[in-house]
Amino acid sequence: MTTSDDWLEIGTIVASQGLRGEVRVYPNTDFPERFEVPGKRWLLRPGETEPQPIELLAGRYIQGKNLYVLTLAGIGNRNQAEELRSCKLMVEASDRPQLGDDEYHVLDLIGMFVFMQESGELIGTVVDVISAGNDLLEVQLHPSFTSETGQITNDKRQKKVLIPFVKAIAPVVDLKENRIEITPPSGLLEINA
Repeated sequence: MTTSDDWLEIGTIVASQGLRGEVRVYPNTDFPERFEVPGKRWLLRPGETEPQPIELLAGRYIQGKNLYVLTLAGIGNRNQAEELRSCKLMVEASDRPQLGDDEYHVLDLIGMFVFMQESGELIGTVVDVISAGNDLLEVQLHPSFTSETGQITNDKRQKKVLIPFVKAIAPVVDLKENRIEITPPSGLLEINA
């Protein structure tokens, strides 16, 4: 059995495209070459735990739809392409691109704890990273977090906030300590709550 640490999900096949077996893929990566450079990828079918190799022959980006259209080896008609709907495209974790300073893999950020830099107070945990011009950290607020207005957020349902992932607001990202420290502008945590 393969552990999830061995694989990185790069996208999900969402539909067929045309009659010649092309598939539409919703990307889950910031690296377009994953869909544009031919070579081996891995296909994980729903309900399975072991991805199977598949060859990417060609790929192109559809402007304005945030989708890629791929040609995969052995998929030659619409019916075969439809059978791949909801399959995940994967690459081996060892194929992870090297990043520059102040660049992070989304998977490394999810699960990190977010603290106020000045007070050290735990705000919550990163549950998602949303691409929107500048990336936004979606943070599940910790039940004991006290907002700037002095209100404790121990609502019956835990609230989430969106925090711009920019150096001015998130100056400290410590992957080893699983910690992000933020200095949000006044009112940011209330606007979202």
